[in-house]
Amino acid sequence: MVLERQREPLQLRDLPVPEPGEGQVRLRVLACGVCRTDLHVADGDLDRPKLPLVLGHQIVGVADDGRRLGVPWLGWTDGVCRYCVSGRENLCESARFTGYDVDGGYAEYAVADERFCFPIPEGYPDLQAAPLLCAGLIGYRSLRLAGDAERLGLYGFGASAHIVAQVARHQGRRLFGFVRRGDEAARAFALELGCEWAGASDELPPEELDAAIVFAPAGELVPAALRALARGGSVVCAGIHMSDIPSFPYELLWEERLVRSVANLTRRDGEEFLALAPQVPVRTEIEVFELERANEALDRLRRGEIRGAAVLRVLGSEHE
Repeated sequence: MVLERQREPLQLRDLPVPEPGEGQVRLRVLACGVCRTDLHVADGDLDRPKLPLVLGHQIVGVADDGRRLGVPWLGWTDGVCRYCVSGRENLCESARFTGYDVDGGYAEYAVADERFCFPIPEGYPDLQAAPLLCAGLIGYRSLRLAGDAERLGLYGFGASAHIVAQVARHQGRRLFGFVRRGDEAARAFALELGCEWAGASDELPPEELDAAIVFAPAGELVPAALRALARGGSVVCAGIHMSDIPSFPYELLWEERLVRSVANLTRRDGEEFLALAPQVPVRTEIEVFELERANEALDRLRRGEIRGAAVLRVLGSEHE
């Protein structure tokens, strides 16, 4: 499924089977998660993609040698810049991203730099494993940057939040969920996943929060989350794109509150999270679409109609 021009539907195309270059592996794609970042690329919010482009950066596939591997958003770094050599490869200025700079997983075959692929933990079927590769990884990095917060708020209860909630509960944190006003299904979902309170994103929780993670790409949630914070608390913005943050009084930031963003991931994040996920154990709730229905999956995600994560089933496998 090819994005030929931004702000237009993907097109079903027959492409040559890609040949792996030096250091790359070729994967027969089994499943690929549908991420909000894919929406930002398709809708033109991220404005420098390779075109035409195959979207998709939560790839589960089988390599030519039979290994089951996952491919995340971070697809390549130079390894020599000041960010890479200081353990911050997620900030590499030369980085290439899967499904943005290089073709991704909305296809039957993909190639990827082997150094940036992860073995998929045993026990996870292909479809259930796909959301771990971005929703899970970015959520895990966001949780790490939230520090040791005991009272944690999650704003936007989609693919990432439904995974992070399980990890946070496993770590003994107390959870508070924030959803769009009137979205009773999302509120019930948050409570099912262990939130002790769930309400509208413009409400204050019953207790002050030590940290909040904002998954929804709505800038107005940043001041809302700051209002809910205790002194010294942090707001972590987990998305790659967000609408403009409206002005807010300095009083909301004072008393050593902090606002920070999360950019991409490192391979260490991936290794740590994929080792942790089976211990929790993280269970992903998914809605499955056939590859040819990728536009429908994106539309449903755009309208906020996906419970958990959307995943494309590309090729059948013994792991389903």
